[in-house]
Amino acid sequence: MTESLPLTVAIKDVVGQPLRLDASAVDHLGALCLQVLIAAARQWQADQIAFEIAPMSEAFIKALHNFGLPGSALTEEAA
Repeated sequence: MTESLPLTVAIKDVVGQPLRLDASAVDHLGALCLQVLIAAARQWQADQIAFEIAPMSEAFIKALHNFGLPGSALTEEAA
């Protein structure tokens, strides 16, 4: 089952507010969720509002690397 829809809904509920996501319990990061996170990071950057994903589990960081992205790929500075 994909978690992209609940993730999208949760993020949409806080548009316009600083956002910190805890990825410490992530054991799998799929492409759809990654797309949602990239879109959110870019939107928050465009709106000049704080966006952070921390802490990140080893599985989350490994998934980013498997997609060809550095661990910092979803920070507001790198998005």
